Amino acid sequence: MSEKSQKSWKCSSTQFVLVLSEIRDLTIARRRVIHLKAQIIAQAGPIVIGEDNLIEEQALITNVYLGSITPDTEDSDTKPMIAGTNNVFEVGCYSQTKKMVDNNIIESKAYVDRNVILIHGCIIGACCTLNTFEVIPENTVIYSVNCLCWVQS
Repeated sequence: MSEKSQKSWKCSSTQFVLVLSEIRDLTIARRRVIHLKAQIIAQAGPIVIGEDNLIEEQALITNVYLGSITPDTEDSDTKPMIAGTNNVFEVGCYSQTKKMVDNNIIESKAYVDRNVILIHGCIIGACCTLNTFEVIPENTVIYSVNCLCWVQS
């Protein structure tokens, strides 16, 4: 397996970025705050983070190869991971979602799998795990240890 020797990322002049690890194929728009020890790993394709996002301490945002899929296999999925505007990734959350539109919150210690798509105004509660193939409807709150779902009408 060949490894990229060149790391690239684009960042506007109005950013506040503190100690990132694994910066590669990353585009961050204006007015973004990325706290200490947040990790953004773009291994299986680029990550595009829109305006006004907050990425807190120890948040992990990844676009990585899973299982037997590697850059050398025919089935490798190198689609970009996109986070729209006004999203919050709270302390210690883990996000692999390929698409997250606008105004969403992933709370502390929550996990969102790559096969989950977050539309507008969703909240994934603390310690909730979403690992199914689904599109979370607009204004949905996933909460409690049992990951209960409530949709605002």
